[in-house]
Amino acid sequence: MIEKVQGIVLRTRDYGETNKIITLYTKEYGLISAVARGAKKTKSRMAAITQPFIYGLFLTQIGKGLGTIHQGDILNSMRGIREDIIKTAYASYMCELVAKMVNEKEPNSALFDELNISLERMLDDEPPEAISIMFELKMYHIGGFAPVVHNCVNGHDDRPITAFSVVDGGVVCDMCQSSSEYTIPLPAHAYKVLRQMSLTSIKRIRNISIKHDTLKLLRHILDQYYERYGGMTIKSKRFLDQMHLLDHD
Repeated sequence: MIEKVQGIVLRTRDYGETNKIITLYTKEYGLISAVARGAKKTKSRMAAITQPFIYGLFLTQIGKGLGTIHQGDILNSMRGIREDIIKTAYASYMCELVAKMVNEKEPNSALFDELNISLERMLDDEPPEAISIMFELKMYHIGGFAPVVHNCVNGHDDRPITAFSVVDGGVVCDMCQSSSEYTIPLPAHAYKVLRQMSLTSIKRIRNISIKHDTLKLLRHILDQYYERYGGMTIKSKRFLDQMHLLDHD
């Protein structure tokens, strides 16, 4: 069947001499892959509508296997992301998380909106690293391995949070910090940011502004956490590391 779907271009790869296979995350069908014929021809209409991060309406033949994109209309080109190497790196990371961690043809309109709004906010010059961390935490929920952040992972609800335990899988209180095998100290302000980032949609947060040192700490925590629980290699993450965008000092 041929349907018009809202989609975000997650990635592309060459397919034959003139075609590309496009990985789309759609509002109606979730993750799909489809052939875009002629998309390798730089001056073709198909090339223009299938660039990474584009949000558009795609007339697509959808079946059990590989689909076909017949035409499309751009709703937001996200051109400003592609023209900025830092934004491109973070947006690629977010898109690869979706491509790797969701199952094909399982729609999730809330996740679609979260990705689309995250890209739009990045386009509006809000901090790309903060946006990517927030989105990454949402993907941990999708993947079923999100850290416990609403209270102490060991159930001590009445104790102040003072650290993050990778081994225990979440934040721990002052009483548990000394007994946990490996913990990362978590100041009160950083815990507040972590909790909000994990549990709150980006559409409910205005004007993202987080100190560099706090982002650096959260990035370190998530790196350690994903290494233990993630289980999948994310190629674009290695690219971010190589560019020294994530401050692993």
